[in-house]
Amino acid sequence: MSIVPEDEHQKNALGWAARDSSGLLSPFKFSRRPIGEKDVALKVLYCGICHTDLHMIKNDWGYSIYPLVPGHEIVGEVTEVGSKVSKFKVGDKVGVGYMVGSCRSCDDCSDNLENYCPKMIPTCGAKYHDGTITYGGFSDTMVADEHFVVRIPDNMPLDAAAPLLCAGTTVYSPMKYYGLDKPGLHLGVVGLGGLGHVAVKFAKAMGAKVTVISTSPSKKQEALEILGADSFLVSRDEDQLKAAKGTMNGIVDTVSAKHDLQPLLGLLKNHGKLVLIGVPVKPYELPAASLILGRKLVGGSNVGGLEETQEMIDFAAKHNVTANVEVIPMDYVNTAFERLAKADVRYRFVVDIGNTLKTSS
Repeated sequence: MSIVPEDEHQKNALGWAARDSSGLLSPFKFSRRPIGEKDVALKVLYCGICHTDLHMIKNDWGYSIYPLVPGHEIVGEVTEVGSKVSKFKVGDKVGVGYMVGSCRSCDDCSDNLENYCPKMIPTCGAKYHDGTITYGGFSDTMVADEHFVVRIPDNMPLDAAAPLLCAGTTVYSPMKYYGLDKPGLHLGVVGLGGLGHVAVKFAKAMGAKVTVISTSPSKKQEALEILGADSFLVSRDEDQLKAAKGTMNGIVDTVSAKHDLQPLLGLLKNHGKLVLIGVPVKPYELPAASLILGRKLVGGSNVGGLEETQEMIDFAAKHNVTANVEVIPMDYVNTAFERLAKADVRYRFVVDIGNTLKTSS
């Protein structure tokens, strides 16, 4: 006989979960494991909503496990530490991002790239080392190995810091890896959503000239005046594309819907780099001639590893980079997902777990 989620472990927990591919979330009682010697327990205060959460609750990728408690942009306060924890103490403000486990022994793990480990364990909707299902941050508590926990600097607002645990490291990592973090470079950012707006902020903090590339002319004012981009390009305007041809050192493409890569490759200088971090359901067509004739590169990038995520958080704190957020109560979450599907958010929903979860349930 299968064990019900609330009897799986010793510590009772409360969250919100989707039960099937309708994606509708409702209160859910389950349990967290007691802390091991290297574990950190925290009270969840805020949790961002990522587009990946929407895909997961809807089972768009075909491997969701229900009941599914989403949320992997988690910020909270440490309530308990294991006997061999060295990085954190009770009362520390910390974050947990996209992953809570990996093999810790492969080449990628040895290089602090746990995000590329073949046995990487996502924070929600996956099987942990002990065979139980991982439940995410739409819950009152969290337990994680200290290796997969990062420290949140004292000067960062916790609600606006939460999306950096996924969106922040997802844009910061490719900028660093592909050498697009050098002052004076011209960087394009495709899409001005949860990922894109943070990419603009990081690129500006790194000293780049930034052009936002969007299908929506209405976003020009916010891109330039609110986010501080240097220029704005409407990707459907042939005249604007022609005028900007061959001017960019790199482009970070955050869009998850399938779109034509040819115009973007045309914006790159010779030897330029187009980095894809959005995940469309249907595959792209790759125009080989555009790559060959200009020795251009199309690459991809996942979230950052734990060392890089801590580096990103520290950089963000130093340069005052945070996400623009709409803070919502727990019982608004289904409406928030409906709005997210329509791109109706500027720019990231963050659930106020600490103040609203219990009363909503």
